[in-house]
Amino acid sequence: MKRIVPILVLLLASSCGSGDGDLSASPAISTVPGLTPTPTPSPTPSPSATATSGPLALSGNISAVHDPAILKDGNTYYLFTTGNAGDVEGLLGLRTSTDLKDWTLHGGSYTALPAWAKTAVPGATGMWAPDISKVNGQYRLYYSISTFGKNQSAIGLATATKIDPNAPAANWVDQGPVIQSQTSDNFNAIDPMAFVDADGRYWMVFGSYWSGIKLIRLDPATGLRLAGDAAPRSLAERPAPDAIEGPYIIRHGDFYYLFASFDACCQGAKSTYYTVVGRSSAPDGPYVDRDGKAMLKGGGTVMLTNGQGDGSRFVGRGGVAVLQQTDGDYIVYHAYDTQRNGIPTLQIQRLGWTTDGWPVAQ
Repeated sequence: MKRIVPILVLLLASSCGSGDGDLSASPAISTVPGLTPTPTPSPTPSPSATATSGPLALSGNISAVHDPAILKDGNTYYLFTTGNAGDVEGLLGLRTSTDLKDWTLHGGSYTALPAWAKTAVPGATGMWAPDISKVNGQYRLYYSISTFGKNQSAIGLATATKIDPNAPAANWVDQGPVIQSQTSDNFNAIDPMAFVDADGRYWMVFGSYWSGIKLIRLDPATGLRLAGDAAPRSLAERPAPDAIEGPYIIRHGDFYYLFASFDACCQGAKSTYYTVVGRSSAPDGPYVDRDGKAMLKGGGTVMLTNGQGDGSRFVGRGGVAVLQQTDGDYIVYHAYDTQRNGIPTLQIQRLGWTTDGWPVAQ
């Protein structure tokens, strides 16, 4: 989702976003329109193959964090998040860790919105729901430009050959827009996530509200949209005004898995955000949930409940990214801390897999 407001709501700013990994090395592979979504009752999670252990014990600067995007490169984890002008975190704030648990904030990756964005999306003040990957030695940082409740939006790209925590905005070169949407479109160009399929084709999944989650092809050489690409393909949708956004796709085994956030983010302790998943044998779908319901028909197997009504400290769990590693996978997301005025906070959990190939947050 994408929306931002004053600091705390801070990330009232924006939806979901993500971060992947080294796309070149690993073929394996988130604004509400002017509607207030109807909260969905806290769903029941899918059966787990192992006992639930819960989020990792994190320390350091882990709030305010919204729409985390993560990349491990060498011995360092890089985390980028949504940001509005004036936020302490900065625009696309950078955090690093060497153990996935203790996080240090270094500041914004941009000092101001790129000039093109101010013209493309008048009134925009933030850069939302980033996605980070590395392709042939080049870091690619995708981001969203939008305003609350409107789909005059754009997804941009910045590239760098070095990420410098001591000067987080030093090396990024803005490459301009990848895709834009206008009020006449039936989609919203925010919440980007780039991935590579088993055949080496590059894709970007994105979308928030309107007609749901979309998919386009990318040019592997530039990271921008592939010339001559067809109209955005539809992957997942919910009946209006039900909310869906913040898509993230990974490949595991023989399937592609599409994660998405349902319902309302950015309402602090009242947020009803939760995370679902579906899978497909092809990157462009069709995606279905564990019960066989199509995600284009509102399907989605619950991965992370919203936490409302069950005594949870952290609620509204969404805006996910998935970190795939040889020693085990992790799901990375934000949730709102009911003990700290609903501030969005980083959460990381191990991601296990059932015997029939479905992901489970452990």
